[in-house]
Amino acid sequence: MKFFNFHLMPYRHADLDAIDKNGSAWVTFSNKHYNPEKGAGLYHEYLDQMEFADELGFDGLVVNEHHQTAYGMMPIPGVMAGALARRIKNGKLAILGRALPLLNNPLTVAEEYAMLDVITRGNFIAGFVRGIGAEYHTFGVNPAESLGRFQEAHDLIIKAWTQPGPFEWEGKYYKFKYVNPWPRPYQNPHPPIFIPSSGSLDTIKWVAQKRYTYCQTLAPFDGVIKTFDLFREEALKCGYESSPDQLAWSNAIFVRETDEKARRDIRPHLEAYMNEFLTRDPAMMMPPGYSSVASIKRVRQLRGYRSVRQTMEEVLDKGIVIIGSPNTVREKLAAAQDRGERLAFEQLRDYV
Repeated sequence: MKFFNFHLMPYRHADLDAIDKNGSAWVTFSNKHYNPEKGAGLYHEYLDQMEFADELGFDGLVVNEHHQTAYGMMPIPGVMAGALARRIKNGKLAILGRALPLLNNPLTVAEEYAMLDVITRGNFIAGFVRGIGAEYHTFGVNPAESLGRFQEAHDLIIKAWTQPGPFEWEGKYYKFKYVNPWPRPYQNPHPPIFIPSSGSLDTIKWVAQKRYTYCQTLAPFDGVIKTFDLFREEALKCGYESSPDQLAWSNAIFVRETDEKARRDIRPHLEAYMNEFLTRDPAMMMPPGYSSVASIKRVRQLRGYRSVRQTMEEVLDKGIVIIGSPNTVREKLAAAQDRGERLAFEQLRDYV
């Protein structure tokens, strides 16, 4: 098991009452609530935290991309990754990931990621995402084109990394007379690729076919197990047995000296995260055409129906987060790994 430090970089000074009144911290929450001086302090504090995580021995540092939201202040994750690229000494550097369908020129990602891969001397992990539905409102991109734009952008980037240029690209969404990016990636043929998802059936099948790493984002633990089972099943259908390195779980962990202290200290922050920062208008989250009916049904089933306001106890009972003393957290992680390995063995045995 490997541990990565994943930072969302939220604007933690946000007025929670104002978010509640607006109904969401996304898209329509006015940036009049943002204070640049406080934001500057947060950026430096968060970068310090990530550099310290590298000193502590984490296997990697992870940043990601979100737009027009107090939930995360990284609309251009490459800026944060660039700030970290020469500072980290022990772990890998990952962006999970860039929202490819939102871009008019995916070659900028090919160039950006190649630069980071070269600067880190091959210590970089490339992440690609379609972006959540709300971000199609922020960019004015047709959500019905999301899947097609993502797959074509991905294919263009991979070809740009693996085939010498210049060559011409004539696709449905992107057209280039010359594709010849400098620099090329440090890793051969390219950096390892991670694909985060909320549990979309389409995404799981596609990642298994490509033999990339699938990363399940925040979800109840039972749902995570089911998703990993499905991924391994899809891998077997594709003619191979998936490796543990192909499955990742984005989970929030909080550790204090005792379970009681952990619960006491995390309650206001966890409940603010679940009920204010993470809350999105369903119409914004799943705009028409963004996902297939099968994928929407699976995501809803995976995440379950939420109460009007989630309590810490409700979140903990579902296994969405892990908190407690060092021993408690260690035991929960070990139990999760043992359960996953046991089910993987049973699944492979039944398939064979």
